[in-house]
Amino acid sequence: MALSRPTLARVRIIGGSRKGHTIQAPKGLDTRPTSDRVRENVFNIVAPWVEGARVLDLYAGSGAMGLEALSRGAEAAVFVESDPEAVRALERNLDKLGLTGARVVRLGVATGLAQEAGAGRKYDLVLADPPYAMTDYDSLSRYLPNVLGDDGLLVFETAAKTEPELPGLAVRTSRKYGSTRVTVFEHP
Repeated sequence: MALSRPTLARVRIIGGSRKGHTIQAPKGLDTRPTSDRVRENVFNIVAPWVEGARVLDLYAGSGAMGLEALSRGAEAAVFVESDPEAVRALERNLDKLGLTGARVVRLGVATGLAQEAGAGRKYDLVLADPPYAMTDYDSLSRYLPNVLGDDGLLVFETAAKTEPELPGLAVRTSRKYGSTRVTVFEHP
């Protein structure tokens, strides 16, 4: 029996220089692209932080969030993703859109975060969309305050019923969009 190639979901960039362009995301339970509606609302909230920003996209998947930031004028984006199929989709999306300033880190998020923190890198905008089943944020809490710039924002996406807590960071706002909750953190 021949194995079929996984089908791809289509996601569109909703703002900036690549508005309307489609990108691909692997279908399946392992990658859950942020919906257009949620992405649009997130970028309405963080708009003042995007232009010229250094962005860190954790659990990047297809890269939809970081690509959206680059399209809207972010200076650079680092995408952290360990799933090989998602990395392939992300790299195809970067090639297709021709956006500059991108770097893909092919590691698990805890290892990638440790690497970024160890190098002393700071980000103006951190986008994190962990698997909704994840509830242990200890490894994230250890490094996120260190990679978030002093005036930066962390956008953390979870299931709507989950209210994440990240020691060392304060909640700026938390909003529900259907089955999704977006919590925005900052330094206290």
